[in-house]
Amino acid sequence: MSSLYCTFRVGGLLVGIEVERVQEVLHDPELTPVPLAHDSVMGLINLRGQIVTAIDARRRLGQNERGAEEATAHVIVRCDAEAVSLVVDIEDEVVDVTSQAVDEVPESLSSGIRDLITGIHQLDTGLLLLLDADRTLSVTAV
Repeated sequence: MSSLYCTFRVGGLLVGIEVERVQEVLHDPELTPVPLAHDSVMGLINLRGQIVTAIDARRRLGQNERGAEEATAHVIVRCDAEAVSLVVDIEDEVVDVTSQAVDEVPESLSSGIRDLITGIHQLDTGLLLLLDADRTLSVTAV
C-alpha cells in the first residue's frame, strides 16, 4: 500500500505530511502575536474568517531559529475538526511512499524529533521524516 506525502524543508530536515491532511499552503499571511502562548506558537492567522494557530516547525523539531528576513510557508493542516498552520521554510514536492519502504525511527535521532515522526523513507535526494501531524501540531505534546 502506498500513501502520498506533501514534503517541506524545515531547517536542515525534509519532512512529510499525508496529502489528505493538508488543506492548502499559504505564503506570508498576516500573523497576530499571542502573549504568553507556548514558545512554538508564532501567532494566529485569519483564514477567510477562521482563526488558525500557527506553530513553528523549526521550534517543534529542535532546529535553529530562522532569521526575520527568511521566507516561510504556512501549511494548513486538518487536525480533528480544526485547521492548524505548520510554519515551514519552503514546500517541496509530493512523494509517493509505499508502506514497505518506510523504516523505523532510528535511535540516533534526538528524542524531540523522534517523538514527532512515525517513520523515515529514503529518497534519492535524502532522508524524508514522516511527521505525526497530530503530535507535531499539539503544543501539549512537547
